[in-house]
Amino acid sequence: MPRYAYNRFPYRTPPELAGGQAGQHKVAIIGAGPVGLAAAVDLAQRGVPVVVLDDNDVVSVGSRAICWSKRTLEIFDRLGIGERMVEKGVTWKVGRLFHRGNEVWNFDLLPEEGHKMPAFINLQQYYVEQYLVERAADFPDLIDLRWKNRVTSVEQKGGDVRLGVETPDGAYHMDAAWVIACDGARSPTRAMLGLDFEGQVFEERFLIADVEMKADFPSERWFWFEPPFHNGQSALLHKQPDDIYRIDLQLGPDADPDEEKKPENVIPRIEKVIGHSHFELDWVSVYTFQCRRLERFVHDRVIFAGDSAHIVSPFGARGGNGGVQDIDNLVWKLAMVVQGEAPPSLIATYDEERIHGTDENILNSARSTSFMTPKSAMERIFRDSVLALSAEHDFARRLVNSGRLSKPCSLEGLSLQTPGGDPGPVRPGMVMPDAPVGAGDQRGWLLDHAGGGFVLLAVDCDPPIGLPAGLHVVEVSGAARESGVGGVTRLTDVDGTVAARYGRGRLYLVRPDQHIAAVFEHPDAHDIAAAMTRAMGRD
Repeated sequence: MPRYAYNRFPYRTPPELAGGQAGQHKVAIIGAGPVGLAAAVDLAQRGVPVVVLDDNDVVSVGSRAICWSKRTLEIFDRLGIGERMVEKGVTWKVGRLFHRGNEVWNFDLLPEEGHKMPAFINLQQYYVEQYLVERAADFPDLIDLRWKNRVTSVEQKGGDVRLGVETPDGAYHMDAAWVIACDGARSPTRAMLGLDFEGQVFEERFLIADVEMKADFPSERWFWFEPPFHNGQSALLHKQPDDIYRIDLQLGPDADPDEEKKPENVIPRIEKVIGHSHFELDWVSVYTFQCRRLERFVHDRVIFAGDSAHIVSPFGARGGNGGVQDIDNLVWKLAMVVQGEAPPSLIATYDEERIHGTDENILNSARSTSFMTPKSAMERIFRDSVLALSAEHDFARRLVNSGRLSKPCSLEGLSLQTPGGDPGPVRPGMVMPDAPVGAGDQRGWLLDHAGGGFVLLAVDCDPPIGLPAGLHVVEVSGAARESGVGGVTRLTDVDGTVAARYGRGRLYLVRPDQHIAAVFEHPDAHDIAAAMTRAMGRD
């Protein structure tokens, strides 16, 4: 029996079927998984009303996505659930790689101090969805979350999207100015628009088994090539909360998914991994490696995000993390367009930037898959040679690829960023790094003071006068200063980490998604205004 207690969310008759007015919604979201719910909360925090339609009435069954990266946790922290996730999750940053019975390499994903969020946590997807649903309840006037509302048709006409929706009380139509499709890898929305993925399907199957047991495995990622308990294949072990352990086992391309999921076949495999039978199966699934995406994510007023837009092989934690980072990129742009602060053409940069990020994820995922499951004689010779040399040679250990783990994507060189000058350690397009700061007698974190709107970060320097309206200024210096007033926040670089990571005497224009839009050394207000105009898609 599953350890998690699934509770059904209440269905309510939608206003369209209860005699209410059926005007146009600003934004409709299809799918209440982590990506769709994150989009709803993000829009609500920006004051944009949204309706969320989901054909189910419960969080995801099975742990599904479990590895949440530092960047994704920073996004979730901005949405109000990051600290809760870290408190519940299993924090880790060390990965260990084994060949047969020998450890060949280990790595530390966050060797330096001075970050609020850890490198990774493991937390089952159903908890993330639960926390987001509970967070959505904080916005009763802005988030209309409709369970058991299945979208059956999508029609675009004259700058409007009409959705057909089925409910237990009957069918209705809904009009929306914009629709975000977050309805998963088998996206019905994608099918209704006649769209399909492009890319590669790897003829390889893996078994996922989540088991409940008492064990003393450390909070680390363990990956085996050709382990003694699963000869000739590969295996992965992750620790989760609630005494749940994730075990992935390579099965081979000819495995029958239905047969492999049967308990009488799963249990003997798990017994070989852990060396005993004192466990209970919590969830089992079989999956096929895929690295594919839509050609475009934006289709007029329908925008795809998460697995509905792209899918990657699970090793590397790039699926769920990539979906949440889609939303981080999209929502501030959509909110500005909806509120009349930016032209609709700004949405096209979501295509530009997140296709760039997706292609980076697909490249890393495909390389990992080819290394783990070589399909040609040359790939196998390379893989086996690397593993053999890794026992004694450091250069070979760094070539071992069990999934290059998710890192934030840089947008350097893309259209919204302003190039030029000496950018220093943080370049335009990069995500701003976190650091400890002080505000009066309180200690905090730099990222807590950015995100939501445009920010000008001044590190040990004074910004020019005459800055654009609506641009918040955050000044950080080594010495304590009086609290800022009039759109200025003054912080103390409590241990020099801000100066070390950003350099002194620079100003950074930070986008609402905490990416750097421009870097300045000696700007005037016109330079900053021009960079802000460009970052808003008005150039």
